Amino acid sequence: MVQKRLYIKSYGCQANVYDSGRMVDVLKPLGYELTETAETADLVILNTCHIREKAEEKVYSDLGRIRPHKDNKMIVAVAGCMAQAEGAEIMRRAPYVDVVFGPQTYHRLPEMIARAHRAQDKRKGPGCGVLDVEFPVESKFDYLPQEHTHVGSSAFLAIQEGCDKFCTFCVVPYTRGAEYSRPARAIREEAARLCARGAKEITLVGQNVNAYHGEGPEGQEWGLGKLLEYLADIEGLERLRYMTSHPRDMDEELMAAHRDIPQVMPFLHLPVQSGSDRILETMNRKHTRKHYLACIEKLRTYRPDIALSSDFIVGFPGETEDDFKQTLSLVEEVGYSQSYSFKYSPRPGTPGALMDNQIPDDIKAERLARLQELLNTQHLAFHQKSIGTTVSVLFDRQGKKDGQFLGKTPHFQSVYVQATPELFEKCVNINIEKASANSLTGTLILG
Repeated sequence: MVQKRLYIKSYGCQANVYDSGRMVDVLKPLGYELTETAETADLVILNTCHIREKAEEKVYSDLGRIRPHKDNKMIVAVAGCMAQAEGAEIMRRAPYVDVVFGPQTYHRLPEMIARAHRAQDKRKGPGCGVLDVEFPVESKFDYLPQEHTHVGSSAFLAIQEGCDKFCTFCVVPYTRGAEYSRPARAIREEAARLCARGAKEITLVGQNVNAYHGEGPEGQEWGLGKLLEYLADIEGLERLRYMTSHPRDMDEELMAAHRDIPQVMPFLHLPVQSGSDRILETMNRKHTRKHYLACIEKLRTYRPDIALSSDFIVGFPGETEDDFKQTLSLVEEVGYSQSYSFKYSPRPGTPGALMDNQIPDDIKAERLARLQELLNTQHLAFHQKSIGTTVSVLFDRQGKKDGQFLGKTPHFQSVYVQATPELFEKCVNINIEKASANSLTGTLILG
């Protein structure tokens, strides 16, 4: 079989990273092998995000850079949530794109690529307009190869897709569809295969992962807490994580898992978006400030050392200065180890985009700067507590400097170390010597 070169780039969330890896698995039987350069690839796939306008423009910018290198042999495909939401617009704006497909149909990639090649041969030119953005009746997971082509010490595993919450700022229900949870047995089998190929840490991913309600081995419905327990004894599995969660779905069983299951790491990404009840209601978040804080308090009774992360949207329509100050006060009350904060970006097709009282960009920028200053202060304070301590770090990638490796602590802190290659993809005790708002630096403890 002639080897063909595949370039794939992921934008956005961990679910996209998982999907991109599975696309590689689907395409391997066709002779495709990964390459790091798009310009010389036979197949280019941009696996897109639709959460913010900035992410979309980045995709078009990347397509523009690829276009001069596209010939009659190269297939250019746009995948993911942006493709699902704006397939026709992508084909209008970038007619040289050959294939556009959504996140639920990539198991049909071989057929799509074959159609694109047939169209190119017939037309003797680039672009053919293969579009597949339907929500198929069948689950893509039932049609994916069992084996993963590329497995490192840390791996993502999709257990849930879609969302039924319909937050007014969010496109996920429209691009990923209704909530779907995979059967527990299928998840365990995939996790065991990942561990057999070297994975020591598995992160369970989903758009609303703690809404998981999959079928257990005996046909009963399980929540995420029960699933974590079911996976914990897989041979070779040392760490379990999950993201992204919703405050409404943090039940007692899941909180207790952080206390009772050693493999479940002391870290939780729990987006709050705003500290104002008025804005939370406008966002249709289905939780209040009081509920969120009570959830955090109870979680800390189960796992006092848990590190917390969150998402924040600044400048949602109608947000007043008082609303914003309530967000600041919530941040001060909780204390975060890391966070993601953004200016509100109206997404076409969402209720928020049609709301009155859109906030001017200069006000959004000013509020975001104030929020990030407070959050960065908290991040730095959290990291500085690690100086002088010994922490276990799983090194899963190389740093930018020669001989530098990058890994994660149980609290999901990034750690840089100068070391030899035998350290790679192992859990190693590290003495932490320096801290910044975003990372730690340490040295290997010998002996």
